[in-house]
Amino acid sequence: MITIRRSVCFAFALAFLLGGCTAGPSRTARDTGAMNDADFALYRSVLNRVRASYVDSVSDSKLIDSSLKGMLTGLDPHSDYMTEHEYQDMMDDSAGEFAGIGAELTRDDNHPVVLSPIDGTPASRAGIQPGDIILRIDGHLTDGLSLKDVVDSLRGPANTQVKITIGRKSVPPFEVSLTRAIIHVDSVKFAMQPNNVGYIRITSFGETTQREVARAIDDLKNKAGGQLRGLVLDLRNNPGGLLDQAVQVSGDFLDGGTTVSIRGRSDDDNHVFPAPGGGDRLRGVPVVVMINGASASAAEIVAGALQDRKRAEILGMQSFGKGSVQTIIPLDGHGALRLTTARYYTPSGRSIQGQGIVPDHVVEQPKGEKSAEVELVREADLPGAITNGLKNQPGDAVAAPRTKTETLIEVAAIGTVKDYQLKAALDDLGKQVRVSGNK
Repeated sequence: MITIRRSVCFAFALAFLLGGCTAGPSRTARDTGAMNDADFALYRSVLNRVRASYVDSVSDSKLIDSSLKGMLTGLDPHSDYMTEHEYQDMMDDSAGEFAGIGAELTRDDNHPVVLSPIDGTPASRAGIQPGDIILRIDGHLTDGLSLKDVVDSLRGPANTQVKITIGRKSVPPFEVSLTRAIIHVDSVKFAMQPNNVGYIRITSFGETTQREVARAIDDLKNKAGGQLRGLVLDLRNNPGGLLDQAVQVSGDFLDGGTTVSIRGRSDDDNHVFPAPGGGDRLRGVPVVVMINGASASAAEIVAGALQDRKRAEILGMQSFGKGSVQTIIPLDGHGALRLTTARYYTPSGRSIQGQGIVPDHVVEQPKGEKSAEVELVREADLPGAITNGLKNQPGDAVAAPRTKTETLIEVAAIGTVKDYQLKAALDDLGKQVRVSGNK
């Protein structure tokens, strides 16, 4: 997510919304997207009817908050209006720690859905899987709840319990009791694999991810005595995070050139993000990037950059397809808008939105003791998801078959001998090393 702060005078905007408007003729105004007297009259009529006739008294502030939220959430799955309390909560989350279960969520038509559990958290330890549907929280149905309401229900003081009812493909709904914990996200893990091949797993893109990746590369090179023969960069189950960190991590494998670009309706929303000249920390070392259906947003930016620039082979399954940019627009002490303002594009100009990244080598985790078949919800499945903004081109992800189910390895088995996709990546690197003569 790109966080661009823009000031808007809320008092003026609200007065404009509730007051009269003398814009031109109604047909012309409606056709050009401008609101007119008839539109405002309809809004005031509904507002007054609710005030007068709703079964319980409702404050004007609640009505306004609800109408603004409905306006934004009706646009796409990622736009929203945040009250001042919600906005401050978001700012606190980005700046520090919070207590919860440790899962990234999205929504289907009616319920919250797990995009990915975060490694080392109560959710991952309890075996929560991508694609799990949260049907109830502490016995209360989640039908129709906003994601914010769901997150608020799942969070709470550390060491308190929350019970969730899970819907999962091919099994009856079941209840899981989780103990909330302070969520510390260690975004980078690494290890040396056989034959001097390095392995780096990025679980999410936080404020220190690039520094952690740089340290991991240096440590792996030292352990290999300066003879690192290849690297596996594991972005599976990575729900994304900060754009600048995705750009910087991409730059650790590239020497100049574009990593990603974003395009919106206005020139102010268009940006190209370059890699630094001479930035490749592993020049000449072959790289394989691993992705799956739970790799989203910032993870897709890195995979797309290294794929388009021919710096890495991409292995695994088609990614989630979250290729839109959200801008945070504060409203002068009255909350903020989270508004979709642009789309991501890979260096070759491919749109990630709704399509994701298709691997160069499609390798699915086989069913077995340490894996499970899950029904994944991808970006294109979300109600109201925006289009990719481009005509389909040969080889685009949309042209590839997109399965509704995928076999995912359990979090605890990632990076171990039970990890079939990792074995395939190591085999792929071995072939590259033999072809290149890199001994």
